[in-house]
Amino acid sequence: MSPVWHPFTQHGLGEPIPLIDRAEGARLYDAEGNSWIDAISSWWVTTHGHANPRIMAAIRAQSEKLDQLIFAGWTHEPAESLAAELIRITPDPLTRVFFSDSGSTSVEVALKMALGTFANIGENRHRILVLEHSYHGDTIGAMSVGERGVFNRPYQPLLFDVGTIPFPAVGREQATLDALDAACAEKPAAFIVEPLILGAGGMLIYPAWVLAEMRAICARHGVLFIADEVMTGWGRTGTRFACDRAGVIPDIVCLSKGLTGGAMPLAVTLCIEPIFAAHLSTDRARLFYHSSSYTANPIACAAANANLEIWRDEPVQDRIDTLADAQRAHLAMLAADPRTENPRALGTIAAFDVVQPGGGYLSSLAPRLAAFYRERGALIRPLGNTVYVMPPYCTSAADLAHVWETIAASLDLVA
Repeated sequence: MSPVWHPFTQHGLGEPIPLIDRAEGARLYDAEGNSWIDAISSWWVTTHGHANPRIMAAIRAQSEKLDQLIFAGWTHEPAESLAAELIRITPDPLTRVFFSDSGSTSVEVALKMALGTFANIGENRHRILVLEHSYHGDTIGAMSVGERGVFNRPYQPLLFDVGTIPFPAVGREQATLDALDAACAEKPAAFIVEPLILGAGGMLIYPAWVLAEMRAICARHGVLFIADEVMTGWGRTGTRFACDRAGVIPDIVCLSKGLTGGAMPLAVTLCIEPIFAAHLSTDRARLFYHSSSYTANPIACAAANANLEIWRDEPVQDRIDTLADAQRAHLAMLAADPRTENPRALGTIAAFDVVQPGGGYLSSLAPRLAAFYRERGALIRPLGNTVYVMPPYCTSAADLAHVWETIAASLDLVA
């Protein structure tokens, strides 16, 4: 038995764990040549496909030049170039880039930025507002601002208290906005959201106008607006960033996953100038106390720069639009099946719920469905009784059709 302890895996169930040898495009291969279509982009990270030649070339070249450098008081060209390009492609108010190494860490950085800002300007604002059903990662701060439940119940004593705003379900949007307005009147420090779609919460989608109004409410009350675009960024919702669809400019935005095209772990937290200014001083006690050993790793930054070059030079938006149209078409065909409900799509993401009593994240159906997909050449990992498809943008029409045909066949397992 392997000594490896895998994430989100109950080893007591004895489920098989395939050993992947290589990957190319939208496919994963084992040493025997068996292949799987990566229909969830290997946990939502892979955008242009596995082993993208341009990104791999950038990684190889950088690895032979500078592999690692302490980023406290030192810098290097890949990080400087990446920061400059990120500022160029994001709205003007976002002027500062803080590097970290994962989505969860980028959220921790955002929370500390918000709290540190008000502490440094002498305002007693320390409460964080969150959206119901949200998920922002598995570190302590990120868990604190996520949905409480099976994900974090054992760690409850470590989590700080937050104010929870109800999810803007269809017909209940105004109740959400009213609750946010009332909560913001009590002068919290920040409101953090997954813009337009809540990932691990079940691929729950809400309208762009609601996101825009939530941002406006925060602005009226001087509450910092944090957009967690770790999953939604880099084209997943149909535009480069989900906030673009709503014309929203956050005070702080978290990016990771597709930042490097999914090839390397890297994250950034961008913020507006007043947040940086609140920490700028001749007093060393007011500096921003956060870092990790691999902050702005040069090889990861090189991969991210190659990703941005692909966005600049290649028809990425056309690929996203084509994939989004195909996803909606396949979902529409499946939606007529009475064993499915609540079909929904946003950009390249498509999801539905399997009709099953007692659904939820711990639904016994989920591992059976995952095994069914694995045996038929597809990597799909249901969220309880929610089945979703979020493939790389290079996925062929034939591979996508196979994924949806496999999903349709899996519905026989419901009985």
